[in-house]
Amino acid sequence: MSFTLDEFAQNLDGQVRGDGNLTISDVASLENATSADISYLDSNKQLKAALASSAAAILTTAELAETAQKRGCQVTLIVVDQPQAAFIEVMLRFRPMPPRSTIGISPRAIVSETAVLGEGSNLFPNAYIGENVTLGKNCEVGPGAVIQDGCTLGDDCIVHANAVLYRNVTLGNRVIIHANAVLGADGFGYRFVNGEFIRIPHTGSVIIEDDVEIGAATTVDRGMIGATVIGKGTKLDNQVMIAHNCQIGKHNVYASQVGIAGSCTIGDYVQMGGQAGIVDHVTIGTGTKIGGKAGVVSNLPDGGAYHGIPAVNEKEAIRNHFGIQRLPELRQQVKQLSEQLAELQQQQPTTESDQLEIKSAA
Repeated sequence: MSFTLDEFAQNLDGQVRGDGNLTISDVASLENATSADISYLDSNKQLKAALASSAAAILTTAELAETAQKRGCQVTLIVVDQPQAAFIEVMLRFRPMPPRSTIGISPRAIVSETAVLGEGSNLFPNAYIGENVTLGKNCEVGPGAVIQDGCTLGDDCIVHANAVLYRNVTLGNRVIIHANAVLGADGFGYRFVNGEFIRIPHTGSVIIEDDVEIGAATTVDRGMIGATVIGKGTKLDNQVMIAHNCQIGKHNVYASQVGIAGSCTIGDYVQMGGQAGIVDHVTIGTGTKIGGKAGVVSNLPDGGAYHGIPAVNEKEAIRNHFGIQRLPELRQQVKQLSEQLAELQQQQPTTESDQLEIKSAA
């Protein structure tokens, strides 16, 4: 399968700057593209890679195209409004997604007689559906996935292989649960009584709202009394941990290994970098950005960016960073000053008789 650049440009409502008759047969990154590939440029950070790229063509904006050509770019450019979106459209022409399976209910799936399965749903071999479970239309439950008693799934949900939904978990519409994720396990709650940790029962639930995506091996614990809630449109990367009773807002995005302790309240449009950690009972405002490995130990207001351990605002974090980088230099200065002070002290009179002799000589 191959297409000319003019054909792509017409379909993408783009403008070719260069040879529109070139034929493209695949997509690739700027670094790995060959003379048969098309790539994209949507950031000044990628300019160096674009200038060195062997791609036949690059999708980019008008502004970046001007900059690249002024810096000597010889690759044919296709100017579009949104390079990444256009690139994805091109990519899917070369690499279309496989059609949705229509296996229906596998005879090797285990399904309770009290379960209600929506029209068009697929249950793969070894999937388990418990008592009083309700699946909406066009749901997919992968091999070995477990959906325990009382769970409710909306329409078009996907539960990938070996994921587990404990009892009474609720999914909205178009929710994606990736492999080995666990929703609804008991929270990590114990009472210390007479020298022993006594387990606290968790009778709450987990509610996942519409269009949420839960990454592979991510865990969301059930609430002790009420529900742990993941808001509409939120995306959790692989190996994220959300503890019991948390209330996560809409359209949050958390990178891998983020850990949020119990009973946190987080607003909408919050972003967290990998391995960020949030202590329990913290409130984080809407629109906040938290850098990778940051440790949040207190409430954060709406907006702003925070980094470090403990997390501080971005400007302070930058000052702290450069201060730490100067520590070896400062240590050397302190050492030199200490040596100079010691020399001066050796030159001063050290006893009362020495001081009297100096005065007498004067």
